[in-house]
Amino acid sequence: MSNRPELLAPPEIFYDDSEARKYTSSSRIIDIQARLSERALELLALSVDGIPRLLLDIGCGSGLSGETLTENGHQWIGLDVSQSMLNIALEREVEGDLLLGDMGQGLALRPGIIDGAISISAVQWLCNADKSSHEPRLRLKAFFGSLYRCLARGARAVFQVYPENIAQRELILRSAMHAGFAGGVVIDYPHSAKSRKEYLVLTCGVPSISTAVPRGKGEGGESCSEDESSEENQTVCISDRNRPKKKQKITRKGKGKDWIFKKKEQLRRKGNAVPPDTRYTGRKRKARF
Repeated sequence: MSNRPELLAPPEIFYDDSEARKYTSSSRIIDIQARLSERALELLALSVDGIPRLLLDIGCGSGLSGETLTENGHQWIGLDVSQSMLNIALEREVEGDLLLGDMGQGLALRPGIIDGAISISAVQWLCNADKSSHEPRLRLKAFFGSLYRCLARGARAVFQVYPENIAQRELILRSAMHAGFAGGVVIDYPHSAKSRKEYLVLTCGVPSISTAVPRGKGEGGESCSEDESSEENQTVCISDRNRPKKKQKITRKGKGKDWIFKKKEQLRRKGNAVPPDTRYTGRKRKARF
């Protein structure tokens, strides 16, 4: 049986009162959440000017990631689909504002008000159809489309994800690109099965030098060069912002004279009445008579 929680039950059911309390009281999970949140905040690359930013924590749970944002002097809004998780966040008296909602139905936030967004181990839940009405592709489209609208231009979104396979990673990344984002995947410690972490780093707005995706960390904490990473585990996978263009109609080439003679011969063999061949058969007409 898989130990991936998203394969066991929908998040609002899996994280009930018991599981939410157990999750929040684990010192190991608290430490992991703090380190992942610090790394996500680092990848946001916010200006160091002492001005607090309004950040969005998607899948905030009981507010463990939000505490890291508060410690760094930022204000934040937390969104989660689990009422039990949000209840514990209220008990812990976290500093952020909390919203109960499903990110797969879109984010009901005003356009351009968010200075950055992070998410720790949440976005991959959208790749599963927990209900008969759920279509992962459409839910990802609704999520990334609404996120793009509520982010300020030039703002970043950093999502730490655990895709189950390459197809899931490509689906998430492709959905983000279709929404208008620029960016790619940053992989920390690509050669370590235990320490490997994937971050989807996205920028809202027109691609520029500032939208380049940073490098992932290596085994010793240093940045990995492209030579050190294999083709499968590339440290950085950059994709430019490119909204999908409407499919153009493919114009078929006109049927040639040989095709027409062949078709008429086939019809004659079937006993159909076919006009006789003349020197005008298959001749292309001029634009005007």
